[in-house]
Amino acid sequence: MKQCWRWFGPEDPIELRDLHQVGVQGIVTSLHNFAPGEIWDRQSIQHRQSLLKSEGYTWDVVESLPVSEAIKTQSADMIAHITAYKTSLRALAAQGIEVICYNFMPILDWTRTSLRARQSHGGAAMMFDLVKFAVFDLHILERRDAASEYSEVVIAKAKAHFDQMTTDEKAMLQHNITAGLPGANDHWSITDVQELLHSYADITAERLQANLIDFLSEITPLAQDLGLRLCCHPDDPPFALLGLPRVMSNTNDYEKVLSAVDLSANGATLCTGSLGVAAVFDGPEFVKQHGPRIHFAHLRNTKRIAGTDPQKPDFYEAPHLEGDTDMVGTVRALMAEQSRRKTEGRGDWQIPMRPDHGQELLSDLGGHSTPGYPLIGRMRGLAELRGIIAACT
Repeated sequence: MKQCWRWFGPEDPIELRDLHQVGVQGIVTSLHNFAPGEIWDRQSIQHRQSLLKSEGYTWDVVESLPVSEAIKTQSADMIAHITAYKTSLRALAAQGIEVICYNFMPILDWTRTSLRARQSHGGAAMMFDLVKFAVFDLHILERRDAASEYSEVVIAKAKAHFDQMTTDEKAMLQHNITAGLPGANDHWSITDVQELLHSYADITAERLQANLIDFLSEITPLAQDLGLRLCCHPDDPPFALLGLPRVMSNTNDYEKVLSAVDLSANGATLCTGSLGVAAVFDGPEFVKQHGPRIHFAHLRNTKRIAGTDPQKPDFYEAPHLEGDTDMVGTVRALMAEQSRRKTEGRGDWQIPMRPDHGQELLSDLGGHSTPGYPLIGRMRGLAELRGIIAACT
């Protein structure tokens, strides 16, 4: 697999030149200055490529070319935004960039209640706690009908926790939950979230999945013609929150969507951390079932916390080899898939991967790292993954 690294652009606190010391082979990045629905012009893409090239890197994966809420909900600006998406795909293809990751999660890209939960070894990790999320939902957001989605035990614990929180703690919890993709949504107000939630009032999981299939039916034939590979990231976490539907949470969801638009350009981003929050997830089986359509891999691990709701468990970002996902078995399956592709003569036989979400360790600590994307924690993860790859070669 090609060992890549997510870099957030010139504002990223990690310098590109330093990544050569880590053994990084390629870069995963995006143009975060463009809002969803806007066109990525070729000049801006060229500028980012030139910046990467000046430091000895290629732009291997776009993560993400975001899908707007108008497309997800099929609202007023949908046609204009799909047209813009196609224009951006053409510009990326013209620059030789072939892999485009995206997601179809409503409103928030990922959800955590703590961005820096202290770990027993002294480091820090991102964490999801259902009671703290219920505090936000019930008492800060004050979402209508929210209580129907929690057990009486969770509701009581959330009330007790809210009553003892300071104003600063409430503000921090709101910030953590609305952070989503670092740098993208951290200025959202409660009113913003409430308005966005209203736009999904009549959208069921079935309808959202149909909207995803409609979107892919529009853009995938073009991507196929351009030689691009689209790969959908799973829901994170893989269960419903804020009353919003989820449609890419398990192996069966991928089966439905990949089968509905049965072109090789319509593929999957295998994120072992997101899918692995669910106890039923089997990494090697996912690769066995969807291997030919896996265009990108996020290799990270999560650990469910015992005693919590099995349907919506508390979890934290674990070291890459210490969580609930069988990382060795999953990497072994991906390496076997690569060998199969190479035998077939596929030009895309090598799967780009990146060590996703690391714990903050050593010099990462202190609040200066982008949450979930520290240098030392991901460097440790990449080294561990590299060891598995070497053993499977």
